[in-house]
Amino acid sequence: MDFKNGFFVKFSIFCATFLESYFYMYLQKISLVNFKNIESQSFSFEKKINCFVGNNGVGKTNVLDAIYYLSFAKSYFNAIAGQNIRHGEDFFVIEGEYEIRNRTEKIVCSLKRGQKKVLKRNGKAYDKFAEHIGQLPLVIISPADRDLIVEGSETRRKFIDGVISQQDKKYLQTLLSYNKVVAQRNALLKYFAANRTFDELNLKIYDEQLITLGTEIYQKRLLFLEEFVPIFNEKHRVISGGNEQVNLNYKSQLHDAEFEAVLAKSLEKDRLVQYTTAGVHKDDLSFEITGYPIKKFGSQGQQKSYLIALKLAQFEFIKKQAALTPILLLDDVFDKLDEQRVAQIIDLVHEEEFGQIFITDTHADRTEEVIKKHNLEYQLFHL
Repeated sequence: MDFKNGFFVKFSIFCATFLESYFYMYLQKISLVNFKNIESQSFSFEKKINCFVGNNGVGKTNVLDAIYYLSFAKSYFNAIAGQNIRHGEDFFVIEGEYEIRNRTEKIVCSLKRGQKKVLKRNGKAYDKFAEHIGQLPLVIISPADRDLIVEGSETRRKFIDGVISQQDKKYLQTLLSYNKVVAQRNALLKYFAANRTFDELNLKIYDEQLITLGTEIYQKRLLFLEEFVPIFNEKHRVISGGNEQVNLNYKSQLHDAEFEAVLAKSLEKDRLVQYTTAGVHKDDLSFEITGYPIKKFGSQGQQKSYLIALKLAQFEFIKKQAALTPILLLDDVFDKLDEQRVAQIIDLVHEEEFGQIFITDTHADRTEEVIKKHNLEYQLFHL
């Protein structure tokens, strides 16, 4: 073998090894103590598919939520941290062991009543949880996602911001700063009303900060959705068999005017209601099917297909942006879907672009039958 050919063979092997390790991550095992309804339990996982089956109320979703906790230091289902401690106990501990790029990483999240939550990576506690976001990318698909359709605009904004923030630390910091300025401006408006006074120069200090921070947030949301929407449309086309026309539209007051003009126009109303009524904290997403709001005109199956496509698009977007393939949690996704849509979803997620997958279902036979058809490594946990 001459030098040139030998070099390219070695270089090809190196590239293949590098790419494999670059994108490789899986949760090897997890231990739970006093988390929700689980007193003490440990699990060791397969690299590809892990299924939790059993009746409702036995704790299947709680295991998935514990995995979510290790990525985000919070529950996906209950924002009040203390309510995730098992009844009658004073603390919970979640401990996970990951293999990431051929290294073992240990993540521990714990909480004692009356104290602050603690998150550690390899024994070292984080000063700010925001530093951990994006380190263990993860996407969850759950019946709770229906809140994206039925709840207010804040829920949909959190979805956009959550996807972008996983891989853009600057965006997350800008968002936190913007929300802080909104709170300060609101406090000043309340002060003006309580004291029957008004200082336009003082208010303008906050307006200038909102304009700078808010314009940056708006532009990043625009760029995100420009890339995200085509991915979403393709995922939905596959799941629905191309039989439904859906839309995902970004609604913002900044589409039609500069932020400064938007704030000026809303000033009198802001003074009256004593809070900031205009800005990117009022942005929204419009979910439509055949040109109509899916909330009113979509069946349960159509709404679920829409949300699954949304989350699978989130998965693909994060994977493109991150150095690791996200973990995918599928919580009770087969319910209210016909067999064809279930098959389309499994066809999507068994492809090589997906890494480790966790599934919950009340029907063990259904889950096992679907997975066996694809000859994938899997493990079944009966709870």
